[in-house]
Amino acid sequence: MHVPDGFINAPVSAAAGVLAAGAVAVSLRGARRELGQGPGGDRTAPLAGLVAAFIFAVQMLNFPVAAGTSGHLLGGALAAILVGPWTGVLCIAVVLLMQGVLFADGGLTALGVNITVMGVVTVVTAYALFRGLVLLLPRTRRSVAVASFAAALVSVPAAAAAFTLIYAIGGTTDVPVTQVLTAMVGVHVLIGIGEAAITMLTVGAVLAVRPDLVYAARGLTAPLKLRIGGELVDAHPAAPAPAASPGKPRKLWIGGLVTALVLAGFVSFYASASPDGLEKVAADQGIDKNVQEHAAADSPLADYGVKGIELPRVAVGLAGAIGVGATLAVGSGLFWLVRRRTTVAPEA
Repeated sequence: MHVPDGFINAPVSAAAGVLAAGAVAVSLRGARRELGQGPGGDRTAPLAGLVAAFIFAVQMLNFPVAAGTSGHLLGGALAAILVGPWTGVLCIAVVLLMQGVLFADGGLTALGVNITVMGVVTVVTAYALFRGLVLLLPRTRRSVAVASFAAALVSVPAAAAAFTLIYAIGGTTDVPVTQVLTAMVGVHVLIGIGEAAITMLTVGAVLAVRPDLVYAARGLTAPLKLRIGGELVDAHPAAPAPAASPGKPRKLWIGGLVTALVLAGFVSFYASASPDGLEKVAADQGIDKNVQEHAAADSPLADYGVKGIELPRVAVGLAGAIGVGATLAVGSGLFWLVRRRTTVAPEA
C-alpha cells in the first residue's frame, strides 16, 4: 500500500507529513516507557530493531489474493503487539523510510501519507482492538493468538479507508470517492486475511519460546486454580524456575535475524509479481494518472535489485539482505538512543 508521489496533492501531502512527524515525536516519548527501565523494557529494546528488520523482509513477500492482485504485510499490528504501540509506530516509520530512500518504494513527498496510513492507523486500530479482545477473552495464550488475528485483519481495511479519506481531501484525480473506497476496502479485506495469518503465526512463535517478550501479552497468564470444597480458588504462586527467568533474548534475536535474511535474501525472489492492492485499484480506477517518477528512481537499489548485477536472483537477494541490514542498523540505533536517553535522564 505504498503511496507514490502524485496521488495526493502537495498541500495535503505536506499536512500528512506534519501529522506523521507529530506522531513520530509523540511515539518517541511513549517509546521511552516501553524501552526504558520499566517492566520488560530491557527485553523490548533489543527486539525492536529486529522487528523492524523482520517487517521489512516480510513486506518483500507479496502473496496473491485475487486475479492479478497481490498483497503484502503492513506490519503495524505485529509491531504493536510484539514491542508496544509507541515503539511499533517507530518500527513502521523506519521501514518506510528505508524503503523510500534506498529502494524507491513509496514516494518521498508521500512519506507522511504512508507513515500515517501504514504506521499510525494500523498500529492504533490493531492495538486498541487487541487490548479490547484480551480483556473479554479468557486470559490464555490461545486468546492472544485469536486477538492477534482479529486485530491484524481489521487494521488493513482500516488503513485502506484512511487512504481513501486522504484521497477524498487531496486526490489529484476526479474518480468518485465511493468508487475508490469500495475497491480499496474490498481488496484489502482479502489482504488482511494474509496479514492476520502472518501476524498470528509470528506472535504465536514468539509466545511459544519467550512469552515475556510479547509486549501486549504481559500479565495475561491466568493464575492456577485449585478446587477446594467445591469452589475454585487461586493457588499460591510458585517461585519461577531459573530457566524461565527473563534474560537477553539472544537466541531469539539470532533466529529472527536469520529468518529475516532468508526471507528477504532468498524467498523474496519467488514473491508474486502482480501489482499490490493499491496499485491494482489505482490502475483500474484511474487514480494513477498523475503519478510522478520517484526521486530515487536512479538509486542502485531501486525496485529491490542491485544495478550492475545481471542475475535477477542474486540482485534481488542481495538487495533484500542489504535492506534487512540497513533497517536493523537504523532501527537498533534509534531504539538504543531512546533507551539510553531514558536510562540517563532524571525522572521528571
